Amino acid sequence: MSLTGTLESKPLPYETTDPDVRLMLQVRADNAVAFEELVLRYQARLISVLQNLVRDRDRAEELAQDVFLRVYRARKSYTPDAKFSTWLFTIAHNVASNAVRSRSRRREVNVTASSGAVTSQSLDDMAAAPSGLMPSRQLDKAELTEVVRAAVDSLSERQRMAILLAKFEHMSYADIASTMGLSIKAVKSLLSRARENLRVILEPYLQEGTRP
Repeated sequence: MSLTGTLESKPLPYETTDPDVRLMLQVRADNAVAFEELVLRYQARLISVLQNLVRDRDRAEELAQDVFLRVYRARKSYTPDAKFSTWLFTIAHNVASNAVRSRSRRREVNVTASSGAVTSQSLDDMAAAPSGLMPSRQLDKAELTEVVRAAVDSLSERQRMAILLAKFEHMSYADIASTMGLSIKAVKSLLSRARENLRVILEPYLQEGTRP
């Protein structure tokens, strides 16, 4: 291989390809404005993912604040070894997992689903996620939101996280693997099981109106 070809195939550093990494490097240098910009860019997305994991809007907002606090506290040791979003959602995954385990230990059960965790824009994608499944009848959006949310809630924590990162954050298998501390093969298997579980739950409703 020529020297030119070798240079062309060398991956660019994340500070060159990811503007959010560049912002985080400014945060590392104690730039408060850069940190505020990152919060603005990611707060709504982070709360949405966390809400789907902990099933409580207020708790999701509290956890999002915790995530950003951890980001700020870790600024001096930050190194751009991954995309910023991957690094951020790795922290979010750990925070959410701890919160879910803590809730389980306290035996608290929250059965009220707050609106907004599954957005209307994502409904068609979520419904079509398992094997190209599409509704055979006209659907009520509010009812579909409720059914899809219930289907997502029925997944295990890890399956939910993988689906949310894939469908809402559009992460690659490699980025999901990095975020969740899994191999790419494990992520593919996790997503396959999650999509099959969603198919089993959603198909009767989409085709016949039978609610899960």
